[in-house]
Amino acid sequence: MTLTIREHDFHWGQRTYLMGILNLTPDSFSDGGQFNNLQSAIAQVTYMIDNGADIIDIGGQSTRPGASQISVSEEFNRVIPVIKAIREQFSIPISIDTTRAQIAQDAITAGADLINDISGGTFDPEMFPVAARLDVPIILMHMRGTPQTMQQMTDYQDLVSDIMESLNCQIQKAIACGVNASKIIIDPGIGFAKNLEQNLELLRRLSELKSLKVPILVGTSRKSFIGKIINQPEPQKRVWGTAATCCSAIISGADILRIHDVAEIYDVSRVADAIYR
Repeated sequence: MTLTIREHDFHWGQRTYLMGILNLTPDSFSDGGQFNNLQSAIAQVTYMIDNGADIIDIGGQSTRPGASQISVSEEFNRVIPVIKAIREQFSIPISIDTTRAQIAQDAITAGADLINDISGGTFDPEMFPVAARLDVPIILMHMRGTPQTMQQMTDYQDLVSDIMESLNCQIQKAIACGVNASKIIIDPGIGFAKNLEQNLELLRRLSELKSLKVPILVGTSRKSFIGKIINQPEPQKRVWGTAATCCSAIISGADILRIHDVAEIYDVSRVADAIYR
Protein backbone atom coordinates (compact mmCIF):
# COMPACT_ATOMS: atom_id res chain seq x y z
CA MET A 1 0.00 0.00 0.00
CA THR A 2 1.16 3.50 -0.81
CA LEU A 3 -0.15 6.86 0.39
CA THR A 4 1.02 10.05 -1.32
CA ILE A 5 0.98 13.24 0.75
CA ARG A 6 2.19 16.44 -0.95
CA GLU A 7 4.33 14.49 -3.43
CA HIS A 8 5.87 12.40 -0.63
CA ASP A 9 5.21 8.67 -1.07
CA PHE A 10 4.64 6.51 2.00
CA HIS A 11 5.19 2.86 1.07
CA TRP A 12 3.72 1.05 4.06
CA GLY A 13 5.71 -1.98 5.14
CA GLN A 14 8.90 -1.05 3.31
CA ARG A 15 10.40 1.20 5.98
CA THR A 16 9.55 3.07 9.17
CA TYR A 17 8.43 6.69 8.85
CA LEU A 18 9.10 9.28 11.54
CA MET A 19 6.61 11.87 12.75
CA GLY A 20 8.43 14.66 14.56
CA ILE A 21 6.50 16.29 17.40
CA LEU A 22 6.14 20.07 17.58
CA ASN A 23 4.20 21.02 20.71
CA LEU A 24 3.11 24.66 20.65
CA THR A 25 1.99 24.50 24.26
CA PRO A 26 3.21 25.86 27.59
CA ASP A 27 2.25 22.71 29.48
CA SER A 28 3.09 19.55 27.50
CA PHE A 29 4.68 16.92 29.72
CA SER A 30 8.03 16.79 27.92
CA ASP A 31 8.72 20.04 26.11
CA GLY A 32 6.04 22.51 27.14
CA GLY A 33 7.04 26.09 26.44
CA GLN A 34 10.12 25.25 24.38
CA PHE A 35 8.68 25.96 20.95
CA ASN A 36 5.73 28.27 21.52
CA ASN A 37 7.13 31.19 19.55
CA LEU A 38 7.59 31.32 15.79
CA GLN A 39 11.38 31.52 15.76
CA SER A 40 11.97 28.53 18.04
CA ALA A 41 9.25 26.51 16.27
CA ILE A 42 10.82 27.01 12.84
CA ALA A 43 14.27 26.20 14.21
CA GLN A 44 12.94 22.94 15.66
CA VAL A 45 11.20 22.02 12.41
CA THR A 46 14.41 22.67 10.49
CA TYR A 47 16.31 20.44 12.91
CA MET A 48 13.76 17.63 12.62
CA ILE A 49 13.70 17.74 8.82
CA ASP A 50 17.50 17.77 8.64
CA ASN A 51 17.63 14.72 10.91
CA GLY A 52 15.14 12.47 9.16
CA ALA A 53 11.56 13.47 9.99
CA ASP A 54 8.98 12.48 7.35
CA ILE A 55 6.02 14.33 8.91
CA ILE A 56 5.78 17.25 11.33
CA ASP A 57 2.96 16.89 13.87
CA ILE A 58 1.77 20.22 15.25
CA GLY A 59 -0.39 20.51 18.35
CA GLY A 60 -1.63 23.46 20.37
CA GLN A 61 -3.60 21.57 23.02
CA SER A 62 -1.71 19.52 25.61
CA THR A 63 -2.99 15.97 25.96
CA ARG A 64 -0.90 14.95 28.96
CA PRO A 65 -2.83 13.28 31.80
CA GLY A 66 -4.83 15.94 33.63
CA ALA A 67 -4.39 18.61 30.96
CA SER A 68 -7.12 21.24 30.89
CA GLN A 69 -8.97 22.22 27.71
CA ILE A 70 -8.16 25.53 26.03
CA SER A 71 -10.51 27.62 23.90
CA VAL A 72 -10.86 27.17 20.15
CA SER A 73 -9.47 30.66 19.56
CA GLU A 74 -6.42 29.96 21.71
CA GLU A 75 -5.73 26.71 19.87
CA PHE A 76 -6.14 28.52 16.54
CA ASN A 77 -3.72 31.26 17.54
CA ARG A 78 -1.11 28.75 18.63
CA VAL A 79 -1.07 26.53 15.56
CA ILE A 80 -2.21 28.38 12.44
CA PRO A 81 0.59 31.00 12.20
CA VAL A 82 3.21 28.27 12.64
CA ILE A 83 1.63 26.03 10.01
CA LYS A 84 1.61 28.93 7.54
CA ALA A 85 5.25 29.75 8.30
CA ILE A 86 6.37 26.13 7.89
CA ARG A 87 4.49 25.77 4.63
CA GLU A 88 6.18 28.87 3.23
CA GLN A 89 9.60 27.26 3.76
CA PHE A 90 9.18 23.49 3.56
CA SER A 91 7.30 20.88 1.53
CA ILE A 92 7.26 18.28 4.32
CA PRO A 93 3.82 16.85 5.17
CA ILE A 94 2.24 18.51 8.22
CA SER A 95 -0.30 16.87 10.52
CA ILE A 96 -2.55 18.84 12.83
CA ASP A 97 -2.91 17.25 16.26
CA THR A 98 -6.43 18.28 17.28
CA THR A 99 -9.79 16.88 18.31
CA ARG A 100 -11.72 19.85 16.89
CA ALA A 101 -13.08 19.74 13.35
CA GLN A 102 -12.92 23.53 12.97
CA ILE A 103 -9.23 23.61 13.90
CA ALA A 104 -8.57 20.68 11.56
CA GLN A 105 -10.28 22.51 8.70
CA ASP A 106 -8.46 25.77 9.41
CA ALA A 107 -5.13 23.94 9.63
CA ILE A 108 -5.63 22.17 6.29
CA THR A 109 -6.55 25.51 4.71
CA ALA A 110 -3.35 27.01 6.18
CA GLY A 111 -1.19 24.27 4.67
CA ALA A 112 -1.46 21.13 6.81
CA ASP A 113 -2.02 17.80 5.06
CA LEU A 114 -3.49 15.31 7.53
CA ILE A 115 -5.43 15.16 10.79
CA ASN A 116 -4.17 13.47 13.95
CA ASP A 117 -7.15 13.03 16.31
CA ILE A 118 -6.36 11.53 19.72
CA SER A 119 -10.07 10.94 20.29
CA GLY A 120 -10.36 8.84 17.15
CA GLY A 121 -13.21 11.03 15.98
CA THR A 122 -15.26 10.64 19.15
CA PHE A 123 -15.00 14.19 20.57
CA ASP A 124 -16.34 16.14 17.60
CA PRO A 125 -19.08 14.65 15.36
CA GLU A 126 -17.96 16.92 12.52
CA MET A 127 -14.43 15.51 12.36
CA PHE A 128 -15.18 12.69 9.94
CA PRO A 129 -17.30 14.84 7.61
CA VAL A 130 -14.51 17.45 7.52
CA ALA A 131 -11.85 14.82 6.75
CA ALA A 132 -14.09 13.37 4.04
CA ARG A 133 -14.88 16.75 2.47
CA LEU A 134 -11.21 17.80 2.45
CA ASP A 135 -10.14 14.30 1.32
CA VAL A 136 -7.18 14.20 3.72
CA PRO A 137 -5.65 11.32 5.70
CA ILE A 138 -6.76 10.97 9.31
CA ILE A 139 -5.08 9.22 12.23
CA LEU A 140 -7.52 7.61 14.65
CA MET A 141 -6.13 7.02 18.13
CA HIS A 142 -7.65 4.86 20.82
CA MET A 143 -8.39 6.42 24.17
CA ARG A 144 -11.08 6.41 26.83
CA GLY A 145 -12.52 9.43 28.56
CA THR A 146 -10.58 12.68 28.36
CA PRO A 147 -7.03 13.65 29.35
CA GLN A 148 -8.50 14.61 32.74
CA THR A 149 -10.18 11.23 33.32
CA MET A 150 -8.43 8.65 31.13
CA GLN A 151 -6.09 7.19 33.74
CA GLN A 152 -9.11 6.14 35.82
CA MET A 153 -10.46 4.16 32.84
CA THR A 154 -7.99 1.29 32.49
CA ASP A 155 -10.35 -1.65 33.08
CA TYR A 156 -10.40 -3.90 29.99
CA GLN A 157 -11.86 -7.35 29.35
CA ASP A 158 -9.11 -8.12 26.85
CA LEU A 159 -6.81 -5.17 26.25
CA VAL A 160 -5.92 -5.66 22.60
CA SER A 161 -9.29 -7.08 21.54
CA ASP A 162 -11.09 -4.18 23.18
CA ILE A 163 -8.79 -1.64 21.51
CA MET A 164 -9.19 -3.31 18.12
CA GLU A 165 -12.96 -3.38 18.46
CA SER A 166 -13.04 0.32 19.33
CA LEU A 167 -10.69 1.29 16.51
CA ASN A 168 -12.57 -0.81 13.97
CA CYS A 169 -15.81 0.88 15.03
CA GLN A 170 -14.28 4.30 14.37
CA ILE A 171 -12.79 3.14 11.07
CA GLN A 172 -16.24 2.05 9.89
CA LYS A 173 -17.83 5.30 11.05
CA ALA A 174 -15.20 7.30 9.18
CA ILE A 175 -15.77 5.31 5.99
CA ALA A 176 -19.53 5.72 6.37
CA CYS A 177 -18.98 9.51 6.50
CA GLY A 178 -17.04 9.37 3.24
CA VAL A 179 -13.44 9.15 4.44
CA ASN A 180 -11.30 7.24 1.94
CA ALA A 181 -10.38 3.91 3.56
CA SER A 182 -6.87 4.14 2.10
CA LYS A 183 -6.32 7.38 4.05
CA ILE A 184 -7.05 5.99 7.51
CA ILE A 185 -4.20 5.33 9.97
CA ILE A 186 -4.63 3.95 13.48
CA ASP A 187 -2.80 4.60 16.75
CA PRO A 188 -3.38 2.23 19.70
CA GLY A 189 -2.84 5.11 22.13
CA ILE A 190 0.10 4.08 24.29
CA GLY A 191 -0.30 5.81 27.65
CA PHE A 192 -3.88 6.93 27.03
CA ALA A 193 -6.16 5.07 29.46
CA LYS A 194 -3.46 2.41 29.83
CA ASN A 195 -1.24 1.68 32.82
CA LEU A 196 2.38 0.51 32.78
CA GLU A 197 1.58 -3.18 32.41
CA GLN A 198 -1.00 -2.50 29.71
CA ASN A 199 1.41 -0.36 27.70
CA LEU A 200 3.92 -3.22 27.75
CA GLU A 201 1.26 -5.77 26.78
CA LEU A 202 0.14 -3.55 23.93
CA LEU A 203 3.69 -3.31 22.60
CA ARG A 204 4.10 -7.10 22.88
CA ARG A 205 0.85 -7.72 20.99
CA LEU A 206 1.05 -4.81 18.56
CA SER A 207 1.23 -7.10 15.53
CA GLU A 208 -2.37 -8.19 16.21
CA LEU A 209 -3.55 -4.77 15.10
CA LYS A 210 -2.33 -5.50 11.58
CA SER A 211 -5.49 -7.54 11.07
CA LEU A 212 -7.34 -4.19 10.75
CA LYS A 213 -5.40 -3.74 7.49
CA VAL A 214 -4.54 -0.09 7.95
CA PRO A 215 -1.17 1.57 8.70
CA ILE A 216 -0.20 1.73 12.37
CA LEU A 217 1.29 4.71 14.19
CA VAL A 218 2.94 4.22 17.59
CA GLY A 219 3.72 7.02 20.02
CA THR A 220 5.79 6.04 23.05
CA SER A 221 8.19 8.96 23.03
CA ARG A 222 9.46 9.96 26.50
CA LYS A 223 6.28 8.68 28.16
CA SER A 224 5.95 8.10 31.88
CA PHE A 225 5.84 4.29 31.71
CA ILE A 226 9.37 4.39 30.28
CA GLY A 227 10.43 6.66 33.14
CA LYS A 228 9.03 4.19 35.65
CA ILE A 229 10.97 1.32 34.11
CA ILE A 230 14.32 3.13 34.01
CA ASN A 231 13.71 5.26 37.11
CA GLN A 232 14.03 8.49 35.16
CA PRO A 233 11.67 11.30 36.22
CA GLU A 234 12.92 13.74 33.54
CA PRO A 235 11.17 13.08 30.19
CA GLN A 236 14.01 14.47 28.09
CA LYS A 237 16.37 11.86 29.53
CA ARG A 238 14.22 8.92 28.36
CA VAL A 239 15.55 8.83 24.80
CA TRP A 240 17.15 5.37 24.97
CA GLY A 241 14.21 3.89 26.80
CA THR A 242 12.10 5.34 24.01
CA ALA A 243 14.48 3.80 21.48
CA ALA A 244 13.86 0.33 22.91
CA THR A 245 10.10 0.73 22.57
CA CYS A 246 10.51 2.02 19.01
CA CYS A 247 12.61 -0.98 18.04
CA SER A 248 9.96 -3.26 19.53
CA ALA A 249 7.24 -1.45 17.57
CA ILE A 250 9.19 -1.81 14.33
CA ILE A 251 9.62 -5.54 14.89
CA SER A 252 5.83 -5.80 15.30
CA GLY A 253 5.14 -3.89 12.10
CA ALA A 254 4.57 -0.26 13.09
CA ASP A 255 4.55 2.03 10.08
CA ILE A 256 5.01 5.44 11.75
CA LEU A 257 6.74 6.41 14.99
CA ARG A 258 5.68 9.67 16.62
CA ILE A 259 8.79 10.97 18.38
CA HIS A 260 10.56 13.93 19.96
CA ASP A 261 14.18 12.80 19.50
CA VAL A 262 14.33 12.58 15.72
CA ALA A 263 18.07 12.18 15.17
CA GLU A 264 18.44 9.32 17.65
CA ILE A 265 15.33 7.43 16.55
CA TYR A 266 16.25 7.93 12.88
CA ASP A 267 19.35 5.80 13.51
CA VAL A 268 17.39 3.27 15.54
CA SER A 269 14.75 2.90 12.84
CA ARG A 270 17.21 2.59 9.95
CA VAL A 271 19.10 -0.23 11.68
CA ALA A 272 15.90 -1.95 12.84
CA ASP A 273 14.49 -1.69 9.32
CA ALA A 274 17.65 -3.26 7.89
CA ILE A 275 17.31 -6.20 10.27
CA TYR A 276 13.56 -6.78 10.40
CA ARG A 277 12.16 -5.49 7.10
